[in-house]
Amino acid sequence: MAGLPKQVGRAAATGLLAGAVGGVALIAGELLAAKARRYAKPTMGLALRTSMGPATATPLRLVLLGDSAAVGVGVEWLSDTVGGQLARLLADGTPETGPRHVLLSSVGVAGSRSSDLGTQVARALLGDRPDVAVVLIGAYDATSGRVPEEAAIHLGQAVRRLRSAGVQVVVGTCPDLGATRSIAPPLRQIAGVVGRRMAKAQARAVVEAGGVVVDLAGETGAVFRADAGTLCYDGFHPSADGYRVWAHALYPAVAKAAMSGV
Repeated sequence: MAGLPKQVGRAAATGLLAGAVGGVALIAGELLAAKARRYAKPTMGLALRTSMGPATATPLRLVLLGDSAAVGVGVEWLSDTVGGQLARLLADGTPETGPRHVLLSSVGVAGSRSSDLGTQVARALLGDRPDVAVVLIGAYDATSGRVPEEAAIHLGQAVRRLRSAGVQVVVGTCPDLGATRSIAPPLRQIAGVVGRRMAKAQARAVVEAGGVVVDLAGETGAVFRADAGTLCYDGFHPSADGYRVWAHALYPAVAKAAMSGV
């Protein structure tokens, strides 16, 4: 009996080790499965451009920067992208503002990380200065293992450059990666935690740089978790409904920024 505690201790340690090894193997397998999954590809040009609203109305130049969300990967029509849906909301206007003539463009590139924003900012500032820039970034930083604070530094630099050029900036921080269906638990839960850390670091950097933050995970994550229809066929990128949810979450901040830029 004297040796029983040691035996139990050894058995417990062995069990914990086996569980840990099994957990690592499970997560490794899920990572491989996630990488092998067929994901949606961009179906529109890299530089999306369109206009909405009456040409005689007050013009508003709106540019999107960032990753696949900024170019609408997952949908086929520009009107279904988050930019297209934001432009429509802004063009319709309110009783106070009236309709607007929205000139929409996007310089985002699918798969971009925060370190790629420098080139996008340079492209956004070519020609006529935008009135409002909407930045959607962070998902690929998180899923590729970037340190949140390092990624946030690049984002803050981009926001600061845009603000120095007189552009109002609204940033939609990393979405709720725990809502994706392209990866299985427990990797999905881990992705959610990593995404939240990324979003918090982003928010601090954006505010310090003079931009406005919209917490996409906090404001829309519950909808994405509850409704599979908010994601396109790959279970990772938003569908038209998902981009609509994002557009309505972003709209109040973007509309306010548009008024500030008048």
